[in-house]
Amino acid sequence: MDPIDAFLKEFPPGGRDKLRQLWETLPAPLKQDLEALIKAIPSKPVLVRRLVDLSVRNFKIASGRKKKVAIVGPANVGKSTLYNQFIRAPGERAAVGPLPGTTRDNQTADAGLFAVVDTPGADAVGDVGEREKRLALEAARQSDFLIIMFDAIQGIKKTEQELFAELSELDRPFLVLLNKIDLVKRAERQVVEAAAANLQLLPDQVLAISAREGKNVGQVVLAVAKTDPEIVAALAAGLPEFRHQLAWTTISGASATAGLIGMVPLPIVDFAPLIVVQSSMVLSIARIYDYEITLGRAKEIAVTFGVGFLGRTLFQQLSKLGGIPGDILAGVIAASTTAAMGIAAGRWFESGERLTGDALRKLTSEFTDRLLKTLPRPGGRMKKADFRKALQNALEEPPASAVQLPPPSSPPPGDWQI
Repeated sequence: MDPIDAFLKEFPPGGRDKLRQLWETLPAPLKQDLEALIKAIPSKPVLVRRLVDLSVRNFKIASGRKKKVAIVGPANVGKSTLYNQFIRAPGERAAVGPLPGTTRDNQTADAGLFAVVDTPGADAVGDVGEREKRLALEAARQSDFLIIMFDAIQGIKKTEQELFAELSELDRPFLVLLNKIDLVKRAERQVVEAAAANLQLLPDQVLAISAREGKNVGQVVLAVAKTDPEIVAALAAGLPEFRHQLAWTTISGASATAGLIGMVPLPIVDFAPLIVVQSSMVLSIARIYDYEITLGRAKEIAVTFGVGFLGRTLFQQLSKLGGIPGDILAGVIAASTTAAMGIAAGRWFESGERLTGDALRKLTSEFTDRLLKTLPRPGGRMKKADFRKALQNALEEPPASAVQLPPPSSPPPGDWQI
């Protein structure tokens, strides 16, 4: 399948020609970034917000205004819940409730890379219903992109079909969502297929989500991004820093655990429990950077790094200085070697850079020195809980040396020898 067809498959055929034309205007680097974003944008709303926060710094709007995205659909399908997943300011959250008609007026807020509009139900009857439908359609006409939302439980009936036809005639790029998919559980596929058939769409043109749980919210952001090269560029610019933050969260957690393991009276650094922690960390980092690897390969990498030997050497050197209990020193070295390994793995998975043995030793020594300096009363005994907390505080942010290291060698991926 042509890459552009894969990107546009969830859009109705009527909108694909325009989006294909937009795709052809993108420079090759942006096309590559968009391909990467397909896999890299997370689905959890908290991670989506983190990525958007990082991308906003790089987002510039030549026209002076943000793209406006309207969420439109029948009453009580979860439009306001999805709206609340997007907005940045807590004070702008929309009221939600189990009864239809909670949203009576259009409400617009900043979603970071675009402005989002919450609308009343567009299917109500009577004077109040007609007013709300006019407001919803007015917002749709004034928007650049439509998120058309339906209810997985209620399905697509004649009223929904008529509303969809009316919105389709506005000639706006749009995405069809089937919300509350978490409530149909094992019948998800059948429900999506039935909804698509009733809307005369293909199943892959309907995105199943759970606005309440945040399922597939990232894919909604991506659908909006596809229609605006500037949003694509901003997301791509924020992606490396986003991955670095996720990787560091994994590294710091694994390092704190390794520190606790290192405190037990077993051979320093190179015994089985520590290898399990380190190999699991390497596997997690590989997934963050979309690098294909198995758990067995991760274990092999952890052993090949030689941090066991590095840790023993460092332990012997620092033990001669005295003043630091052996269990504390062993725990600190276990944490620092694990952190250094995590940074080295991240660099490898991201760009193929291989840290030299000298660079890895330097990084480990700097981590060890940093951790020892931040521990309270390093000359005394510590409880494990206090030790773990101290490690977590010390590892909250990566040191500058984790970002700026001596020039690495860069062989083709596959050779892990230091």
